[in-house]
This record gives sequence, C-alpha cells and structure tokens, in this order.
Amino acid sequence: MAASPWGAMNFILYSDVNDSSISQSLGRPEYSYYFVLKAYRPLFESLGPVHVVSSAAEVDPLYRQLQQAGQDCLFISFAPPHKTPSDLQCPMVCVVAWEFDTIPAEYWDNDPRQDWSQTLARLGRVITLSTHTAEAIRRTLGDDFPVLVLPTPLWERFADIRQQYPGTPVNAGATLQIKGCILDSRSMGLSADGLIAPIIEQPPQEIVEPEPEPEPEPEPEPEIEPEPEPEIEPEPEPPVPPLTLRRRYFITRHYLLLWYREAVRDLVPDAVRPWLARFRKPQPLPIEPVISAASVPDEAAISAASVPDEHAISEAPVADEPVVSEASTQDEHPQAAFPDTSQTVEIEVDGVIYVSVFNPDDGRKNWHHLITAFCWALRDVQDATLVLKMTQNDLLTYYVELITLLSQLSPFACRVVVMHGYLQDEQFARLYGAASYYVNASRCEGLCLPLMEFMSCARPVIAPNHTAMHDYIDERVAFVVKSSQEPTIWPEDARILYRTLRHRPDWGSLKMAYENSYAMAKNQPDTWKVMADAASERMHQYCSFAPVQQRLALFFKQELVRDVVPVVAETGAASC
Repeated sequence: MAASPWGAMNFILYSDVNDSSISQSLGRPEYSYYFVLKAYRPLFESLGPVHVVSSAAEVDPLYRQLQQAGQDCLFISFAPPHKTPSDLQCPMVCVVAWEFDTIPAEYWDNDPRQDWSQTLARLGRVITLSTHTAEAIRRTLGDDFPVLVLPTPLWERFADIRQQYPGTPVNAGATLQIKGCILDSRSMGLSADGLIAPIIEQPPQEIVEPEPEPEPEPEPEPEIEPEPEPEIEPEPEPPVPPLTLRRRYFITRHYLLLWYREAVRDLVPDAVRPWLARFRKPQPLPIEPVISAASVPDEAAISAASVPDEHAISEAPVADEPVVSEASTQDEHPQAAFPDTSQTVEIEVDGVIYVSVFNPDDGRKNWHHLITAFCWALRDVQDATLVLKMTQNDLLTYYVELITLLSQLSPFACRVVVMHGYLQDEQFARLYGAASYYVNASRCEGLCLPLMEFMSCARPVIAPNHTAMHDYIDERVAFVVKSSQEPTIWPEDARILYRTLRHRPDWGSLKMAYENSYAMAKNQPDTWKVMADAASERMHQYCSFAPVQQRLALFFKQELVRDVVPVVAETGAASC
C-alpha cells in the first residue's frame, strides 16, 4: 500500500481482550494477543494516528468516517486468522502468533474460516511474531508471500527495572505480593502416603480369647541344662480389608487422571474444551478419606489431595459412575477446601530462585516436567526455590492436580511456590527482581513474552531453542534444553488429526540444566553475570524499539511521523 496522499496512515487496532477484561480473561486462548497489541501500539503511533476499538463492529463506521475526512485507514487485527472478521470494508492485516510447523490449509465442520491459507491469501500479507511462524506460512503460501517478522519491542521498557533490581545469582531475600493466593510447598504438609493410603471401613473388633485351663504340674525331672527360651513370634498383622466400591472408584479415577494428563489432554481441540468444561462442576462422589488430620499439619491445604480429581480431569469424565446418595457422602467426605483468593498475600523467598509464568491449562507449557525435573534435580537443596506465576483465572482447573503432583514428589528439601492471581506492574517488577533464572520447558512457542521480559531484565534462562525461541536462545544466554519433534494436531481441529509437528523437551536435559545452573549460581557468580549481561544484550539486538520500528515502516512504506519510545514497563503474563 502506497503512502497516503493526505498524510499519515490511520491504524485501527483490535484485540478480543482489552484493558477492562484482561484480569478476567487470564487463561483464554486469545488473551496473549492483548499484550502483543499493547507492545505494538507505540510502533504504530510512530507511523500515524492510532484508534483502539473494543469491538470489530466499530471498524467500518470509523473507516467510513476517516474516508469522508480524506484520510486512509488500515485495520490491524490481533487475532488468529479463523477469528479475524472477513466481511469488513476496511483493508486489514492480521497479526499472527503460531507455534507449529504448518498452518491449517484445510477446513472442517463446514467452516471455511478454519483454512488459514485462504484467509491469509485473500488479505495478501501478514505480520508474525517469529521467524518460525513466517517459515510455516511460506511453506504453504510460497516463499514470495509478504510476511513481516516483527518481535514485540520490549527492551527499553525494562530500563527502570534493570536499574532498580540489578541481578544477583543468589537472592538474599525478596518479598512477593499478589491479590489472590500463594501455595508454598513448605507449609502444605505434603504427604505421598496420603494419596493412596489403605482405608479401613470399621476398626477391627478386638478378639478376646478365653484363658486356657491350668495344666497339672508335671512330676519333677532330673536337672538338665536349660534350653533357650523360644522366641516370641510377632502377632500377625490384621488382614487388609477388601477394596470397597468407593476405593476402587478412587483408584480408577487416579489412574485415569495420569492417562489423560500424559496421553489425551494435549489432543483435545480448543473448540471442544468449552463443551467439556461442564464436567468440572463439583458433584457428590464416592470418595474415601485418604489423609489423616492427625498426621497432616495443614489439613485445609492437603484435603484436596484426597479428592479423586474431579476438577483436574476436566475434559475426561468417567462413564457409568456408581450412584451414591449425597446424604451418605456429604457428612463423611466433605468437599475439598480451596484457598481464599480474595485477599492480598505475600511471601518471602531467597536463595537461587527460578521463575516461570504460564497457563497451567495450556498443555504446550509442559509444566509437569518443569516441576518434576526441578524437584528431582534439587531435592536435597534447601536454598533453591521455584516460583510459578499462574496465568489462569480459575484455581479449580489445576489446584488438585498440582497438589497431587507435589505430594507424589514429596519429600523434597527444595521449595515450590505457586502464585495465583493478577499481578499489578509494581508486584510484577518484584518478581522480575527476585529471579536468578527464568525457566521454560514448552513444547512449542509463538514468541514467549515472559521469557523475553525476564531476559530484558538481565536474567539468564533455562529454555529449549525450538520454534519461536530459536530466534534468540543459544548457549550464550541460556542453559539450552534438548528436544526432538513429535506429531500433534492443530489446536482448533475438532477432528483430532495429526497434521503438524511440535517438540518434546528432554526431561533429563531439563534436569541437568537445573543442576548446572544451580552450581553456577552458587560457585561461579562471575560466569552468571556474563550470561545475564548477554541475555540483556541479546534482547537489545532482537527487540529494541528502533530496528523494529524501521522494519514496520518499510513494510507499510510509511514515513515516521514521530519517535515514540516507551520508557515504563507495562508488564504482563502473556504466553505467546
């Protein structure tokens, strides 16, 4: 598109999530685009007037109004192609975050919009967040298809945080605060035995045998050498009672969860998840009490482990559930007590601190391996802490699953801290400052804004270098986690057909990265500092404002109308 003869181009920006809905939208597939829009906005403002709309219905009326005033206009849609409006008069360009090696080039359910190749070909050009996405699009639409690779400009926005929180490999102590709840492995009273403890329906009745009648005294015998007294045999253990129907039900649900988590969850299309979400509603279940209040320091925190995961198996209900009356289970087996999420809480952390930000309901994030590798590598270390900031608005979707996983790993000396809730900028700055390392163990990434943000704060990382991360991750800035490819589905494909590839991080490599990074932080602080400085410099080269701004202006053939450089960090929790 040629430069406008009337002056600068007007840009209309739209994302399905906006400022008023972001705190309630954490965990939605589209919420990451909100953070991309906020990061891109100064770029577009440097090329012309920017109008941010809250609904796609506002685009055409604004377009006609600007046309009548003699001004050109371009609609920038921050949404995947199948959710981009297709019936607008205003010319548009799509901003796409994508993490697989091919784009959908066919459709299903009689919905042609699912075919991205047709939508992008009609629009004629596209903006992507990474080289990996650009290659996936060109693989289908041809090498000459116009694609702009435009990472979000982040580096300058974290100048204040770099100055306020200089990095240190071993943190002397930091206070983290959040409105929500904080789960601390050291105060949960985790017990692996409590997960599958045997259940005794009724205490066994003590059997009192009658005393035997006294035998007649034997005749005296000649003295002989006394024989050693026979050893007293221990009393036999009481027989284990047979498995009851409720106990069988619990065990079945437990193993069903493991099967679902490892084999099925990542194959459930996003389009199907809302329909399956109805099975998350609590229902009376035939639950056995499996954790003794007398043996657990924090009954409220642990009681959820006794629930056979009616929330964590959110999309895999069990058919033909046995009928148990609510009256018979309510008194004996109350529902799990979940933490209060309405208060502002804080926690003190210190030592070598690893941080990760992700949505636990997103199977791509591979968070089970992230936790298990940490607890296994540093299980005997007191001063290693893994802080997980969850970008999921609904605690019920992962709470029981998390507690179960930590209970299975216990006991361990290292510490796992989970923060649930929405962090304001000041609290997010504390989290950046507390980190010794940022950790990513994802199967695929469209960009990974949190990883880039922590690197912009001069923090070295643990991460694979596949998909979008290949643009900025190597051995100079990270402990690189090995990975290999595996087949998977397009997230929206309700047919659940293998049409693309993702990556499988190597658990052993992730474990070794934890071990090596901890040793560096404790024994080689100068080497840690070199890696931290390299991470900041990499982000300076990759996503500082000026070079990204020039690329955007060249793509739209626009002259810069003014310099706009953000100087205050607008932090977020985007996953793309």
